[in-house]
Amino acid sequence: MESKTVYFERPGRENTDEVLRIVGQRAGELGIKTVLVASTRGDTAAQAVEALKGLRIIVVTHSQGFREPNANSFTEENQQIVEDKGGIIFTGTHLFAGISRAVRNKFNTYLIGDLTASTLKVFGEAMKVVIEISIMAADAGLVRTDEEVIAIGGTGRGADTAVVLTPVNSQNFFDLRVKEILCKPRF
Repeated sequence: MESKTVYFERPGRENTDEVLRIVGQRAGELGIKTVLVASTRGDTAAQAVEALKGLRIIVVTHSQGFREPNANSFTEENQQIVEDKGGIIFTGTHLFAGISRAVRNKFNTYLIGDLTASTLKVFGEAMKVVIEISIMAADAGLVRTDEEVIAIGGTGRGADTAVVLTPVNSQNFFDLRVKEILCKPRF
């Protein structure tokens, strides 16, 4: 099998439209029906539900209070757009953070979640994100662990990375395999 990987000169939101185009094309070629999209404020999610019509879009966002107590970063306007277009929004604790971040913040030390996240970031910030959201979605029962999906993530805002993978549950983390890297920043 032969597949093409697209490398972007710079990370960031300016790549979002091209990422969505690549994802739509590859999903069609492989018969993939589900796409996971990381989105903080919902801008990328709103773009994805419009650009990837006909696919099951699951948006994974972080828990309430991430930036400040009792605050949700995902805007109500974007939530309405995603839901009106049939997208599913899952809000959850970052797989690699949670209790690890609490220990780091309180005791100034790192745990396995921090080390795992930092290791994945050597492939790019968003590579950590796509793996993390796929496991979060599997743990929530939103995707099967025996079907390929495409996961989309970004560096900062927007999307700049997409991969084909088969999700696993968190207790099976080391069984996860990225099958294809569709696109990512070259930096």
